[in-house]
Amino acid sequence: MGEAAEPRICVGVVTGAQGVRGAVRIKSFTAAPEDVAAYGPVADEAGQRSFALRAVGRAKGVVIATIAGIADRDAAERLKGVRLYVARARLPAPGEEEYYHADLIGLAAVLTDGTVLGEVRAVHEYGAGDSLEVAREDGGTVLVPFTRAAVPAVDLAGRRVVIDPPEGLLDGKTVESEAEAEIPLPAGEGGTREAGG
Repeated sequence: MGEAAEPRICVGVVTGAQGVRGAVRIKSFTAAPEDVAAYGPVADEAGQRSFALRAVGRAKGVVIATIAGIADRDAAERLKGVRLYVARARLPAPGEEEYYHADLIGLAAVLTDGTVLGEVRAVHEYGAGDSLEVAREDGGTVLVPFTRAAVPAVDLAGRRVVIDPPEGLLDGKTVESEAEAEIPLPAGEGGTREAGG
């Protein structure tokens, strides 16, 4: 199996059962939450199980969906925590100033003068907008606001982002471990960079 795996994007995660007839609650990572079921069958993280979803409603912060072959609460509850992926090729191209988180992870982070800062390790959403978690070349990690002012250029083809850090950002404000940060979103989520800053 020497072929590279097809790139996939995480579109949601099962958070638990809904009712007694096998419906599940899904935290959706798509722009329109019900679109979690719009791109055809989804697969688990390992790509070993496939699920045909049908969105049937919404509740606070989740999409209610049925899954073909899941007919009771126990079966639905066993899916809790399963991340749902689709092939990248089935998703729409992101709009201008929009990026899939998976496309940003692994990019080199360089300062405006060309100095290598490190590598983008994760993208977090803390409510006020996305932040890039950059693993620094000199050790440690720094969170950079994903705004046009702080990240003036994203060069996907060149595999890099240009960082123009706000004053004081690189003076020791680091995240020592992911445990000290909020829980990160899965790599596949889409994100929009705010144009302000």
